[in-house]
Amino acid sequence: MSPPAVSCHGLIKRYDKVVAVDGLDLEVAAGECFGMLGPNGAGKTTTVEMIQGLIPPDGGTVQLFGLPWEGNEADLRQRLGTALQETKLPEKLSVIETLRLFRSFYRKSVSEETVLELVQLQEKRDSWVNKLSGGQRQRLAVACALVCDPDILFLDEPTTGLDPQSRRQLWDVINQFRSRGGTVVLTTHYMEEAEQLCDRVGVVDHGKMIALGSPKQLIAGLGAEHVVDFAVAGEAVLGDAELSALPGVTRVHHEDGHTRLTVQRVHQTLPALMALVGGRNIQLAELTTHHATLEDVFMSLTGRHLRDG
Repeated sequence: MSPPAVSCHGLIKRYDKVVAVDGLDLEVAAGECFGMLGPNGAGKTTTVEMIQGLIPPDGGTVQLFGLPWEGNEADLRQRLGTALQETKLPEKLSVIETLRLFRSFYRKSVSEETVLELVQLQEKRDSWVNKLSGGQRQRLAVACALVCDPDILFLDEPTTGLDPQSRRQLWDVINQFRSRGGTVVLTTHYMEEAEQLCDRVGVVDHGKMIALGSPKQLIAGLGAEHVVDFAVAGEAVLGDAELSALPGVTRVHHEDGHTRLTVQRVHQTLPALMALVGGRNIQLAELTTHHATLEDVFMSLTGRHLRDG
């Protein structure tokens, strides 16, 4: 069997008294798209930087394709493509000149025109970088990562700040890279992005991997398929015991004046909830329902939202 594309054991990184990564273990198979999901400050970027050999770990080991960085850095660098959350590119170079520059750094590469077509920037080939929109710059950054024909692509928050159309264009680029057998490691705090792209997801919080599995597995681990979110008017209070007794309810959580019920059978829970508040003469200020998502998984594990710092 071929070794995993990424293998980390016991990774630790400290900054003074702050432990950014705390004994993290991770394996990513070749050809897999693996997502690290968590809020800002969870340790995602620090972990990826250690995996890429950009910063040394204070403890633990890292191997790529079965090889440690020590003694193999020159060869491993030729096999990696990286796009950061914000990549600073020379603003007075054109798009095609930028790709030629990055292509010159590698022994193996693909043509600039091929990569331009992949990221849908053919019409901008002669435009200066400083004339590109935010989404176009981010696609150019991914193009610079792809021009070396990498075996593994690292993407750190690749779609932060992009509009929905630009985000989906980047998703298409990632999926095309995957279709050719490439491995992807991405960090994100967009739950939809992880659900759309990733074979497996690791939920990271305070430098630890607190959950690991496919998006479907993690959502199934909630024990329910739906979430009912409501707020009551005035000072009325509904107790956990009476809410837990409603049909189909598996978990009750309160936050910022809202109550979230994780439920198995929303068609039974909602009528029972309405009967409960009606019998207590309570008015609902808000009521929404949705299918359970990775956001709900993170809320269940930590009591916080993915985008909380």
